[in-house]
Amino acid sequence: MKRKRDAPDENMEIVWETPDNPPQRRDYIFRDGIRFVRPYYFEFIANAKHRWAGKTIVDLFVDEFKGRDREYYVSAVEAGRIKVDGQIVPISYAVKTSQKISHFVHRHEPPVMARDVQILHSEPDVVIVYKPASVPVHSCGQYRKNTVVGILEAEHNLAPLFRILLFTELEKLDRLVSGLLIVARSSSKADFFRQQIESGEVKKQYIARVIGVFPEYEQVANGNVNYNHREGRSTVEVENGSNGNNDLKGKASCTKFTRISTNGTQSIVSCEPITGRTHQIRVHLQFLGHPIANDALYLSESVPRRSIEGLSADRAAANLAHPSKLNHSENEIHVLHSTDEPVEDFKIDPMCTNCPNMAPKGYDGHEEGLWLHCVRYSGTGWSYECPYPDWASF
Repeated sequence: MKRKRDAPDENMEIVWETPDNPPQRRDYIFRDGIRFVRPYYFEFIANAKHRWAGKTIVDLFVDEFKGRDREYYVSAVEAGRIKVDGQIVPISYAVKTSQKISHFVHRHEPPVMARDVQILHSEPDVVIVYKPASVPVHSCGQYRKNTVVGILEAEHNLAPLFRILLFTELEKLDRLVSGLLIVARSSSKADFFRQQIESGEVKKQYIARVIGVFPEYEQVANGNVNYNHREGRSTVEVENGSNGNNDLKGKASCTKFTRISTNGTQSIVSCEPITGRTHQIRVHLQFLGHPIANDALYLSESVPRRSIEGLSADRAAANLAHPSKLNHSENEIHVLHSTDEPVEDFKIDPMCTNCPNMAPKGYDGHEEGLWLHCVRYSGTGWSYECPYPDWASF
């Protein structure tokens, strides 16, 4: 049964945040090794696309933003939380192209692992950072404060630098990957790194913990990597030598692998990507028969269940890509137990579809980072290194 959504209390204090409000230390709540963001009010703004023209304001949101149901969107329009060109409109209002559509929401950000964003080295025009697994680099999707940039602003007073100067990262690490992140704090330094990347002078080294005993000698994966945006995963393509078929859709890719150690069941492997394709290291390790040991997205079905149970780094993303599975999959996601009860750390919004929990629905508070870690970047005249994570030794 759906709970009734009460009208907003006219006396309820609403502190409205905008992108100009930098994150603060008080915005974060730490529980059971998880970093949460205290929910806050935020206004999302978009210009109406051509395909939206003619739709009612409610139908537009139901069709385009499926995270909430029709009942909520009707209430939001009637309460003035959804507006067109800054004006309250009826639920039957037909949207026109290029109109400004705004949605005022009580924003709940997904939780991340509560590990520090460490500054390993700082120079006037560059910062070297140890990025924790599960934390995205910058604002994307539902993440804004729970990001490397947001945490650096809140906990290391780097807000003016990142807001005024050009921000760029040498190679953006995926959210689930940990390790070295190089942040240029000036356009000249960014150009310096970019030129070396484009000329092939930059070398990268990662380490991964993989299934099985990896071969003792260097292994090279040359299969083309083809990323499927809809499925959110890559596949490896190789030429068919029997018929000379070279009609490959993927991009040419190469990764060199060297075993560092093994315990007879799993191995620690050094990974040197020569190219930079989406999920390249992950899918190349799968192609070689040694997928990352907690990478459910690329683990073979033949891998024993005990190898992946409770360690799925992509479980939340996989389920969120298929919302219909949320209540039926054996990998059903549950909100962290400590937030199952109403909390006193923030004011509950009676119209919010996520209150009283801190995390949005569908996010697993027990998510573990991928066992893939960026160790070193080096180029002409420079080299930066990052310490190994705990899982990188037996």
